[in-house]
Amino acid sequence: MEANKIKIPKTEDTESDGHLAIFGEKTELVFALGCGLALAVGWGLSFLNSLPTMVSLVCYVIAYFLGGFFTANEAVHTIRKGGFEIDFLMLVAAIGAAVLGEWAEGALLLFLFSIGHALEHYAMAKAKKSIVALTDLAPPTAFVKRDGNTLELRIEDLVMGDLIVIKPNSKIPADGLIVQGEGTVNQAPITGESVPVDKLAVTAALSDTMDINTLKPENRVFAGTINGAAVLEVKVLKEAKDSTISRLIKMVNEAEKQKSPTQLLTDKFQKYFVPFVLLLAIALCFAFLIRDETFSQSFYRAMAVLVAASPCALAISTPSAVLSGVARAARGGVLIKGGRPLEDLGSLEAIAFDKTGTLTEGKPKLTHVIPLHNRSEDYVLQMAVAVEKWSDHPLAEAIVTGGLERLGGIQLPGASKVKGIVGRGVEAVVDGKKLLIGNKALFAGDHLPSEIAERVQQLEQEGRTSMLVKEDDQYIGILSLMDVPRPEAESVLQKLAKIGIKKMVMLTGDNQQVAEAVAKQIGITEAMGNLMPEDKVAAVERLDRREGMVAMVGDGVNDAPAMAKSTVGIAMGAAGSDVALETADIALMGDRLDSLPFAIGLSRQAKSIIKQNLWVSLGIVAVLIPLTILGITTIGPAVIVHEGSTLLVVGNALRLLAYKKG
Repeated sequence: MEANKIKIPKTEDTESDGHLAIFGEKTELVFALGCGLALAVGWGLSFLNSLPTMVSLVCYVIAYFLGGFFTANEAVHTIRKGGFEIDFLMLVAAIGAAVLGEWAEGALLLFLFSIGHALEHYAMAKAKKSIVALTDLAPPTAFVKRDGNTLELRIEDLVMGDLIVIKPNSKIPADGLIVQGEGTVNQAPITGESVPVDKLAVTAALSDTMDINTLKPENRVFAGTINGAAVLEVKVLKEAKDSTISRLIKMVNEAEKQKSPTQLLTDKFQKYFVPFVLLLAIALCFAFLIRDETFSQSFYRAMAVLVAASPCALAISTPSAVLSGVARAARGGVLIKGGRPLEDLGSLEAIAFDKTGTLTEGKPKLTHVIPLHNRSEDYVLQMAVAVEKWSDHPLAEAIVTGGLERLGGIQLPGASKVKGIVGRGVEAVVDGKKLLIGNKALFAGDHLPSEIAERVQQLEQEGRTSMLVKEDDQYIGILSLMDVPRPEAESVLQKLAKIGIKKMVMLTGDNQQVAEAVAKQIGITEAMGNLMPEDKVAAVERLDRREGMVAMVGDGVNDAPAMAKSTVGIAMGAAGSDVALETADIALMGDRLDSLPFAIGLSRQAKSIIKQNLWVSLGIVAVLIPLTILGITTIGPAVIVHEGSTLLVVGNALRLLAYKKG
């Protein structure tokens, strides 16, 4: 992606503020190493009595320039914004050492500080590479059919409606609708799905009328995914800049900028802590008035305190963990929009789920075929499918799909005089016999045999929709349909319970019987049925009051009000859905629940790492300040421990990049 490629933003703590890159991305590291070399040469020459001291001093001045360049630049940048931060403390300490004539020690301070910063930036770049890699998912060009010719064009030149050809085992260049061909597509780069998914074409007539928001997953493809062994022809539905992968990259970049509650707290702490350290250092400069020591000794101690109190590790501890967590989640098909939802997700103990399309597949399936009066199951299905295949009702589609799967290649009889009866069913003539298929309301004038009525009632108590099949004057069968639970729903709920989710509630507009039947199948503890959208909002608010923090998992459209009221709104199957991507705090790009335990586990690990980093960074400062005040530790050891702790917390945060998706 060239013009379409979205740049990764740079954090305030990077060399970008230096506006100097004569050695490319490694400029700061080269300057730091140059500082160390000049320091070593100057220190070595100081032992040669034949040389004037000015020679060593020149080397130290060069070390000051190279080691202090980026430090001074960042300090000035911060002061212009009205603040005092870590770099300013380091600069003051180095200048103070020079004033005392301790050029070698000041140069050592700047060398260790600059090399620490350079290595820290190098480590942080590893996390950013995970996000930069997203920009390279889509190919730079596409093969387009125009005016009877196939042309190779840049993807930014594609327009909506273009017909593109996807070769086998190649990356898909644009979001679109499959109009010819069928095969499998590896959607892992976008949705995190580990298994390639089957794709089918729609008819040319349908491709001109279908709404992009109502496309079935099997009919659409996303830019950046990988085609299988078949040739596909795809109608472009989104320009490159609006594709799912581009939106994902943009939102991940925006997520980096959003600060977590812990980061906001540490920023507030630094805002008051840095001026306090400066005042403490000034006060320590006058310690010679009450202690038996020289001004130089008091001033040196004050400079050492400035180094010891510099909260470098504290400043980088939370952003590094958030960046790594967001990057790892994106690789796993989960979009986490910043530090706040990342931390909040890791604190959850309660989750509310929408039922339809979230815990269930969102469409009815044929579950039972009960033959009556010595008819076979195959016979009942043949008669029903022969009639229902002429209907476009969702229940009819479920009967046809399920019936054909069970019947295999059995020849179907012909149906005539097919007539739909709104809200009740359908009637037709099959092989000269009148056939009626419908709910109990269709047969309201009949005396339904008690055994059939009891069987229908039992099925409805289990949350199923029943359809009676009547041939002339005789009932020949009962068809049972249900919006069945997702295959992975039960195992996902068990995983959530294992990782500490104590309360899981299902919210649905279906009747309570259906809700309880589904809940029983998947093992959810509490089901609430007959809920309007505003009732779902109220249910989430009650759960939030009882449990403290609650997530709402839905499709990002109908459940948007409830998601907005929850601590964390989580959208299922957000790939390709603009509404879901915009409304949710967290978006599971694939249409599977499997990513939810991964996202929560990752967030808990991130929260744990943030706490570890805070304890390390604050602990180091708490130990070093009294040691330097008492004169036990000098500038050299203080800065070594200081920079070591900074690299330690960054390295700890980078562990999130290796988090396993269980």
